[in-house]
Amino acid sequence: MPTASLTLDPRFAVGAINRRVFGSFVEHLGRCVYNGIYEPGHPNADADGFREDVLELVRELGISTVRYPGGNFVSGYRWEDGVGPKEQRPRRLDLAWHSVETNEFGLDEFAKWSAKAGTEMMYAVNLGTRGVLEAVDVLEYTNVRSGSTLSDARVANGAPEPYGIKMWCLGNEMDGPWQLGHMSADDYGKLASRTAKGMRQLDPDLELVACGSSSASMPTFGAWERTVLEHAYDDVDYISCHAYYEERDGDLDSFLASAVNMDHFIETVVATADHVKALKRSDKTINISFDEWNVWYIERYHSVDKITKIEEWPYAPRLLEDVYSVADAVVFGSLMISLLKHADRVTSASLAQLVNVIAPIMTEPGGPAWRQATFFPFAVTSELAKGTALEVRLESDTYVTQQYGEVPIVDAVGTHDAESGRAAVFLVNRSRESETTVTIDVRALGLSSASARSLWDEDVYAKNTLEQQDRVQLRANDSVSLDGGSLTVTLPPVSWTAIELS
Repeated sequence: MPTASLTLDPRFAVGAINRRVFGSFVEHLGRCVYNGIYEPGHPNADADGFREDVLELVRELGISTVRYPGGNFVSGYRWEDGVGPKEQRPRRLDLAWHSVETNEFGLDEFAKWSAKAGTEMMYAVNLGTRGVLEAVDVLEYTNVRSGSTLSDARVANGAPEPYGIKMWCLGNEMDGPWQLGHMSADDYGKLASRTAKGMRQLDPDLELVACGSSSASMPTFGAWERTVLEHAYDDVDYISCHAYYEERDGDLDSFLASAVNMDHFIETVVATADHVKALKRSDKTINISFDEWNVWYIERYHSVDKITKIEEWPYAPRLLEDVYSVADAVVFGSLMISLLKHADRVTSASLAQLVNVIAPIMTEPGGPAWRQATFFPFAVTSELAKGTALEVRLESDTYVTQQYGEVPIVDAVGTHDAESGRAAVFLVNRSRESETTVTIDVRALGLSSASARSLWDEDVYAKNTLEQQDRVQLRANDSVSLDGGSLTVTLPPVSWTAIELS
């Protein structure tokens, strides 16, 4: 049986855990908005058309911040289309996803929904087909109390209090040739700098995110970040990371080690940002907003014929509705471990996306809402990971993968909340064949009780579906044992585990 050992000690602090790491993402894509969070006429819809069963699941997930309205969608979006009387809003063609956008749900509806969900709003401005003026206009509409044409328009539209949005994305994936308004790093860096300066003239305390590479596999990765930050370093607070993972060609061993790639991605972007910091002799540190991450079977999406006849573009089509397995959820949980392992620099993150579209929550029009397998690692990590992330000094047996070479069988991170005295450990067992015994040194914490929950199944491809909504569940892991300052737990094959200590 493989083994691993690690240490929980508050002296091994990585950094404070920012609650924004438990953010998500709502884009006008497929059924994320329409027939997702918003479905007037549904038996569970409230007076605003928001599905209350979905809202309950969002709260259960522990979502902190929600990025909106895109994504690729934002690069062709006119924010004015989504405010004011609904009957006067235009229908538009969304070039990003070949869909019809009715604009029935827009900025004002998102603000209402966010208040009900208890989440912070994070807004992306269109720098693909628009620029400084439109970014300043939407900021004025959302954040100025009254006394100007745009702020008074918000008041007239039923929102007397400003929305107070603090965090803003300066465009989306502008390095991608698929992006409407795609541009070079040099052009984007200059535009991001000008836009940031303009927005700060209205509110100097905003937190602004510059677009990093849309993935680490982009040919411009690294050079893009360096060039953008050379222009905008003094004007922004974050550089973004985006990463998606999928099992390819039946290579489950490599897929289970996806977090190795995420770790390297984060550390490379940090090194690049710090390189620019050194060049500029700056005292300021740029952090990472990992504002798109998930398991996404992109190859499946690209293998489907796209609707090309404009007159056939649909409204709220079923797009990117991946149904997640236990293996997917284990990888998903390991990606959350990676985010926490870099809590000193990853201070915001957005799970892409929230409902129906590569999402932890699924709905059926007129029907139920249910939890995907990936729901559970997110909800439990959001619940337990408080205070400070800890480096656990992990020692683990290893295995060999085709993509990443030799990797640890176990990955783990710890957290400790000094205020409550509680701690948590999150672990994955990547072994497909064997249970793994883990020994944890907890002497430095003086804890007296431990409980564990694991996600695993004899069938690693088991899924929750409309027909079987509860096929995959968390289970109590009764193998956990605390004897003095030593804790032991047995991890099932291909599993994710959370241990709560108090």
